[in-house]
Amino acid sequence: MADDPQVDPYRFEISLSVLNHLGRNLYRNFITVLGEAISNAWDADANNVWIEIGREKSSFSIKDDGVGMDAASFQSKFLKIGYSKRTEGGGRSPKDRPYIGAKGIGKLALLSCAKRISVFSKTETSDYTGGVIDNAGLDDAIKGNQSTEEYPLEGLNFDLISELRNGHEKGTIIWFEETNDQLRKSDAYLRKLLALSFKFSLLGADFTIHVNGTPVTIDDLKGLSEATQFLWLVNEYTDAFVEGLPNLERPQAEVTSPLAIKGFIGSVKKPAMLKITGTEERATIDLFVNGRLREKNIIRHIPTQRIVESYIYGQIHFDTLDREGVDPFTSSREGVVEDDVRFRSLMDYLKRELLSQIIDEWDKFRLDVRDEGDDENKRKTKRERKAQALVAEATNDYVPEDDAPAKDDVEAWLKEIMPDAEYNTSAYVDCFLSENLVRKYISHKGLPLKPDIQTRIDKYKEQEVAYKGTANISFPIRQASSDLSYVDMNDLAFTAEGSKKAPNPSLWADAGAFRPVRNAVGHTGRLTKTAKNHLNLTFENIKARIRTLISS
Repeated sequence: MADDPQVDPYRFEISLSVLNHLGRNLYRNFITVLGEAISNAWDADANNVWIEIGREKSSFSIKDDGVGMDAASFQSKFLKIGYSKRTEGGGRSPKDRPYIGAKGIGKLALLSCAKRISVFSKTETSDYTGGVIDNAGLDDAIKGNQSTEEYPLEGLNFDLISELRNGHEKGTIIWFEETNDQLRKSDAYLRKLLALSFKFSLLGADFTIHVNGTPVTIDDLKGLSEATQFLWLVNEYTDAFVEGLPNLERPQAEVTSPLAIKGFIGSVKKPAMLKITGTEERATIDLFVNGRLREKNIIRHIPTQRIVESYIYGQIHFDTLDREGVDPFTSSREGVVEDDVRFRSLMDYLKRELLSQIIDEWDKFRLDVRDEGDDENKRKTKRERKAQALVAEATNDYVPEDDAPAKDDVEAWLKEIMPDAEYNTSAYVDCFLSENLVRKYISHKGLPLKPDIQTRIDKYKEQEVAYKGTANISFPIRQASSDLSYVDMNDLAFTAEGSKKAPNPSLWADAGAFRPVRNAVGHTGRLTKTAKNHLNLTFENIKARIRTLISS
């Protein structure tokens, strides 16, 4: 067989259609698009990023004061799809910032949100260079199956940046014309989402993002900050956000992790407070790498179905997830590859240790401040939790106004009374149910009352009439006017069993042991620990005998 006569070596040819797969059709989230431009500015050692939005003209611009590009860099780096800064400079910038960009395709996100994109860039020693990408022309080139070498960029229109050029000594300006619908969101909305998407401490003196002249700061998340009730810090993490939480109800909890992670978990007073005011967004536990959001709501991979998930949010910073020779991020840059070995180790740690600790401690902290906790936690029974919630809600009616001189004293009194109020509330339910069930049993059986019991009933009725007269009450007080509604547990037990001489333990005998402590509960007395133990044991006996009685 003859040798192949071709002289030139074979080579790859890249169709422009690849831009659809890597950029225009891949990025769906507008904040992700902004994030790519902001990340490029960070990697270029910029101190500022200015986002200017002209909603009336359906246009916006992103300007930075980074190192910028000359003509050679624009062609060989910006326009080279797949070029990575890490190839030349390692993993850090000249200012020793960890590079965020890795694949060299994030720039394609810019094509997804406008019809025309103009890129202007300059260094300290060069004038502006760049070009225009027209998506309509790009569509025609893709339909014609053109390669990247057959599609030159259009020339720049410097009138677009006539104002933005003032004072711009170096850096890059990207101008977006005929944008999609994303610009309908307010400036405040965009600032809040940007604050959520970049590490709070990143928004500091050495790197600031501006939206129409207003810096993005932690104040954009003031509502979330003020709603935070408890805080857990992982591996001594700190930043301006966690240092400024104004309404924590207990000291921060410290968590030590064997993983090379840092971060925080916060919990809010009520689940609705996780919603970021003025947006459709909800604060979640998010994964950050080198200061940039890489995946929202990472605990969705390991749902616990516990109530605490509705209250918590936070940031886990795992910079070593980004390492040489491995790309753990999805092509859309909006998530992490789930089977990445380091990501799996993080998920295992969160599931087995961190979340387990927070789920348990959150319940304890909530109970300590008299709020409802996790019903599935065995620290308290469900009825104890319900009693506590009822009492805690009721105490709100007695707390003085903030400026009242006795506020601190009254709050201290309530805090001291509340545990007994919770016990008595639960105990009274048992009193009420047990006595009324025996009344129902006697009525159902048609059992007669003994004469001495009837005499006591008549006396109680006379007393009630006198009390009503003193109170000037003419309406009925009791639902049932029958004699049984005036009979206490002793007489009810005797009537139900028919004798006080039962050879075996009886309801009547238990009622005798029950009576003095029950009366203390009924008259809002605060019981001793011994009295509570006595009442608990007696209640168990009474409930067992009533179940036997009414079952027959």
